[in-house]
Formats: sequence, structure tokens, C-alpha cells
Amino acid sequence: MLEGCTPWPAEFAERYRRHGYWRDQTLGDLVDIWANAYGDRVALISATQRVTYVELRRRIDRLALHLLRLGLRPTDRMVIQLANVPEFIYLYYACARVGVLPVMTLPPHRFAEISYLVNFSGAVAYAAPAQIKGFDYRQLARELRQVVPGLTHVLIAGEAARGMVSFDELLADPIEEREPPERLVAARPDPSDVALFLLSGGTTGLPKLIPRTHNDYEYNSRASGAVSGIGPDTVYLVVLSIAHNFPLASPGLQSVLQAGGRVVLCDSTDLADQFALIEREGVTHVALVPALAIRWMEASTGDRVEASRRHDLSSLRVLQVGGARLNPEPAARVRPTLGCQLQQVFGMAEGLLNYTRLDDSEEEIVQTQGRPCSPGDEFRIVDEADRDVPPGELGSLLTRGPYTIRGYYNVPEHNRRAFTADGFYRTGDVVRLSPRGNLIVEGREKDLINRGGEKISAEEIENLILGHPGVSNAAVVAMPDPLLGERTCAYVVPKPDATLDLAGLLRFLEAKQIARFKLPERLEVVDSLPLTTVGKVSKKDLREDIARKLAAETRLAAGPNLQPGADPP
Repeated sequence: MLEGCTPWPAEFAERYRRHGYWRDQTLGDLVDIWANAYGDRVALISATQRVTYVELRRRIDRLALHLLRLGLRPTDRMVIQLANVPEFIYLYYACARVGVLPVMTLPPHRFAEISYLVNFSGAVAYAAPAQIKGFDYRQLARELRQVVPGLTHVLIAGEAARGMVSFDELLADPIEEREPPERLVAARPDPSDVALFLLSGGTTGLPKLIPRTHNDYEYNSRASGAVSGIGPDTVYLVVLSIAHNFPLASPGLQSVLQAGGRVVLCDSTDLADQFALIEREGVTHVALVPALAIRWMEASTGDRVEASRRHDLSSLRVLQVGGARLNPEPAARVRPTLGCQLQQVFGMAEGLLNYTRLDDSEEEIVQTQGRPCSPGDEFRIVDEADRDVPPGELGSLLTRGPYTIRGYYNVPEHNRRAFTADGFYRTGDVVRLSPRGNLIVEGREKDLINRGGEKISAEEIENLILGHPGVSNAAVVAMPDPLLGERTCAYVVPKPDATLDLAGLLRFLEAKQIARFKLPERLEVVDSLPLTTVGKVSKKDLREDIARKLAAETRLAAGPNLQPGADPP
């Protein structure tokens, strides 16, 4: 196991192999298995490419050989910031072939996040697009090289700048004609080795790295696919950012490729583009966060009905919703509005994945967030003293299993808090059990803002705001939002004689080069912050305060027809 990572105890590893959860296959081995089994069947579809399983292996192997030629070696880290493009899939599995470890990041991340991840992971390579919506990632790469001398390789999807490597050139160069195939065999990692790093949505500043091994991540997608109706006739639309665990392997594109289905990549946020792909490709499965699922339903009803009626969505069988809790009211509208089955998904990049089953009752599908996908999953619901609570009562969720990590990368002190002595991961979720054994998610213990599935650390944003010359104190909390679930509100105590407004605060934070989704969307200027009995800032009071203000503003906006004490329409 890679230094800084926590292995499964030997008795657990033996158990997981004995039960067939771990097959001792690398993610790179899967590429051969797929090509041999599915041959000329179409595996991957994008705006410009239709790629068979055989061709997929050829491109992956070609890129893997080029990684070796560039000097990359097993356990070298590569920060990947690609969008929903074929190059992501080629690179992901090429790295798995030769033991290079991808660090998954998101296109909205900027210098603050990427430079931290490059430094913390010790990455020697960075892969990114040339541009997205006017942002030049090549310039970001130049800035990274100035502060991280060890970053020796930059791979660009699109037009590469001087000193950078073009994906197009690598994929066009038939290096396999010059290099013996034994090079890939020799570079094959051990299936127990770390295969990739996912990012945590943690509350303690910048994200932690989640090490996923070949064995556990292969099973992660295989077990997920088994309860999601994934099969050779599946056509899976990737709409969410491909680097997220949900569209990557929960069940994600990896499960679909394991089953011999088709993966359709969508790199557009336009609903019409997404609906057109469903119609054109006969999409059967798609994974969305609640905010996007609600937008899809709004586009099919009311004033926006024409947005979806222009396209035939009848092929869609399963709409998976995860990343945040989908409330019962919109959950109940999925089937009558979109004509497909809803499958609620509740899980985490650290491991445990819960799914409502496709044959669950409508009540269970609407009201709960499912149950574990693997018989090897263990979970406990406990009180503050780690004592099991009676069924149906609220408690904190603990879990361990064949695809749940035993520790974050290289943070031993945090791991002692995040994991129990017997290896259970403290998820930070407050849950209860339904009478039929499904989990119902009621909230979070941690100080985390879930903005439409994107997790924002309040502490990270607070620390940045406290650097503002006009700020004396600050606290960041979630405020309720009907579309995204939560947005970010900043409570700020200004220094004497300082004047603060939201526009000025945003200009200050934008200069820190953080992802835009992390920026506060409301500013409350206050004289002081409420404190708990032990002298800490009471986030609970602040969340209640902003919720009251938003409710009052909603009532006011409803106008004089709203009777006193009535709920807004």
C-alpha cells in the first residue's frame, strides 16, 4: 500500500476475496476484458466521436505507452482537471494500466485549489483542457509551474502551448508500433494498490484525498450496477462532471462499460442539448443532482414545457438522483413528469453507497435514500457516545465495507477522528432507518454547505474572508434554497469605520482564485456573532436567522393576498 494510505486489515481483505467482492483485477485489466467480450460494440459516444470497445482499448494503450515514454512511473501522481470529454476516459484507464495515480479535480477549480492539490499530492503531471468558457487552463498551468518546480508534465486537451503536450498528438502517434506490448505488462500495478484519488467534501478547509484501490473501486461500480438495472442495453448519459464519484463509478460510466453498454458524454449545461442527446442516442439511464433534476422537471411542465416537448424522452428508464437529498415533493413528481423510474442514491466518495431498489414501493423510493448496495457493507447508527440507537431514531451514520476506505491520504491526526478504532468511517450524516430498513437522511453533523451537490467547506471560505482588511470576524453558513438545496451566506463583523458590501467581498475573494461555486451569494453585516455556551460561534443560530429572513422575504414578495400566518405559495 502507498505510504500515507491505510490498508484494510488482512482478515478483512481475505474475507472480501473469499466472498468474491475483490477479484484481484486492476482497472486497467478491465480494458482487456471489455475489448475481448464486447469487441466492435460501441462503447463511447461524444460530440465528435463514436468509439468501439476495441478502439477504446487501442487508444487507452497508446496513451499508456506515451505516459511511460514521457517518464511517468508507477505511483507518480497526475492532477486531472478535464471536462466530460473522451480524453478523460482514455487518460483515466491509461493511468490504471501503468500505475500512475490520477487526482480527480473539477473544471471550476482554480489556482487556489489546484496548486494545493498538486503540492499536497506531490503531483508531477497536470492534465487540463485548453480553455472552457474563456478560462485559459494553459495559463493556470504556467502559474502552477512557477510555484511547483516538480510539475514536469502538462497534458492539454485542445491546442497546447509551448512546453505542453497535446492529447491529439499523443493519440495520433502509433507508438505501439515501436514499443513492445510487454512494457504495459511490466508496468501493471498490484490490484491492492491505490488506483486513484477522489476529493473529499470535507469541512476542514481544502479537500482531503481519498485513496481508492483497484480492487475496491472495481467492486464499487460492479455492486452499484447490479442494483441499478445496468446491462448491455444500457445507454448512460454523463451530465454531471465526470470526475465526481457518482457519474464515474457509482454506478457511473465504469459500471456501464463493465456491462457492455454505451456511455454518452454531454459537455453542455443547456437542457435542450441534454434532451437532444437522450432522443438521438436512446438514453436509458442518467444521474443528476437534485437541482438539475428539478430543472428537468420544470422544463417539462408549466411555462417551460416546450423545452422538453421538442424532444422524445421516452427511452429514459431510470433517473438516479444523488449528491444531496432529494426532498419528497420533487421526488414524487419524477415518474408522472418525466415518465421514468426514480432511483435515489445516497453515498460518499469515501465508500458506502445506498440505492433505493427499482422494485421498491413508491413510498420507499420517494421518502427514503435507499440501503447499501453490497451484502458486505456494515453500518451503525449511533448516539454521541457511539452507542447504537433503536431503529427509527436519529443518529450518526458509521460504516465500513469492501469499498469504504480505512483512512484519508497522509492525514493521520484527522484519521484518528474520522475513523473508529475498529475501522468504521464516521460519515457525518444524521440518519434514521425506515420500517423496511432503508436509510432516511436528515442532515449533516459537519459544517458543510451542499450547493446542488458541490460541497463547500465553510471553514475554507471563512479563512479567506478573514484576510479581508475590513473584516474583524466572519462565519459562513448554509441558507436554504428551493433549487440547489443550499447556498452560501456570509455573516461578517466589519472593523471599525470599514464599509462592506457583497460586490466588494466577491471582488476580494475572486482575487484568491477559488472556484466560483464557493463564492457567498448573500452577505449579512452584523455587529457581533452569536456564541454557544462554550464560547464558539453558534452556526445553528445563524442558520436559523437566515432561514427566518428568507421566509419573511418570501412572504413579503407574495404580496397582500397572503394572509397573516399562512405559508407562502
